[in-house]
Amino acid sequence: MEWFTADQYWLGRLVFQRGLAALYLVAFLGAALQFRALIGEHGMLPVPRYVERVPFRRAPSLFQLHYSDRFFALVAWSGCACALALLAGVDGLLPLWGGMLLWLVPWVLYLSIVNVGQTWYGFGWESLLLEVGFLAVFLGNGETAPPVLILLLLRWVLFRVEFGAGLIKMRGDACWRKLTCLYFHHETQPMPGPLSRFFHHLPEPVHRAEVAANHFTQLVVPVLLFTPQPIATAAACLMIVTQLWLVLSGNFAWLNWLTIVLAVSVVDLGGAGAPSTTSPAPPLWYEVVVIAVTALILGLSYRPARNLFTRGQIMNYSYDPLHLVNAYGAFGSVSRVRQEVVIEGTADTTPRQESEWREYEFKGKPGDVRRRPRQFAPYHLRLDWMMWFAALSPAYARSWFGPLVERLLDGDPATLRLLRHVPFPPDAPPAYIRARLYRYRFTTWRELRETGAYWERTYVREFLPPTRVSSPR
Repeated sequence: MEWFTADQYWLGRLVFQRGLAALYLVAFLGAALQFRALIGEHGMLPVPRYVERVPFRRAPSLFQLHYSDRFFALVAWSGCACALALLAGVDGLLPLWGGMLLWLVPWVLYLSIVNVGQTWYGFGWESLLLEVGFLAVFLGNGETAPPVLILLLLRWVLFRVEFGAGLIKMRGDACWRKLTCLYFHHETQPMPGPLSRFFHHLPEPVHRAEVAANHFTQLVVPVLLFTPQPIATAAACLMIVTQLWLVLSGNFAWLNWLTIVLAVSVVDLGGAGAPSTTSPAPPLWYEVVVIAVTALILGLSYRPARNLFTRGQIMNYSYDPLHLVNAYGAFGSVSRVRQEVVIEGTADTTPRQESEWREYEFKGKPGDVRRRPRQFAPYHLRLDWMMWFAALSPAYARSWFGPLVERLLDGDPATLRLLRHVPFPPDAPPAYIRARLYRYRFTTWRELRETGAYWERTYVREFLPPTRVSSPR
């Protein structure tokens, strides 16, 4: 069938696949380095306890069949190895069916991790990586040109990511409609980056223009993805520019980078770099599989599509345990004030206000006011992100904050490795831990010159009173 493939997207497919492989590598690396403290056998939310109460049909995962920290490490590092192979182009050296199986491996492995990751893996970009990773299985390799149906499904994902985010803003916080949300957002976002302070101090008219441009990119441009070329390419390029702006202004794990990779799949490079001969016709079995997958995705798209036009729109929600088609969105509301939970410990056996309280420093979230925010994305610091949610409301931290404190009191090595600075040696942990809530704001340019501080913080209230371990874990 001549309509089935599109040779002009040969290079776009190649860039998309290598970009997706790189993001898979980042995701698996983060899982391998952080899982023991978060969901390991002795973690804050252990996988064994989770799989005891959640059946396989609700959370299909290899870890439903067996769990040990060693097995999890094997899965995560195997995912890294597979991602590296795909990044190196090994799928192109295999027959078509072999390349498809190779792309299926990281999807199965990462699905297994996400489905037992609980709170730590509840972010929208986890489902986005799985949805895009599933479609990548059927995108083919050098034996055939990219199938048009899969390319259209990738545009459908990109449309929902952008359009869903645009709608949730218009239906949510009034500051999006008033074009004033960026008066606050760069300062109050979950994890500011090195340039976030610069963006925050831009003039208010520039902030208003940013919001207006965002509305245009998320509410108008996505529709153009389904128009003929070169309009679709222009729309995708505009999305890429917008996402790069977001990359510069904050740390949002791989959300922005994966959106860029998706947009690349839309760009018509006119066959640049393609083989001089036309790709051979795809085998019949491949056409049947692609058509069947397309029918499946379209059938599952009903609820996510309906959600876009529902007044009670939800965001970052998976409608099936395989995360095949999901709802997306971000920042339906914007905080006006930044609050941070600061954890401190003391060696005093009788804690007092005048005791020496030493502060734990996290890798990404604000703490030391003199420390400039760092760039971590596309790497995802899961504990740092959840600490931002904890500052919004203790309810977000109810399941894991207590276990975190216990492990700090125990000097748990896996937990301490998640932190940038630990004020106590592992063999001499603190006697008591407390947590205090502070309001943080970016300093002005003059304050930065005079004090060397990027932040100014003010004590708000006690978040957790001095606490000790009642008995060893």
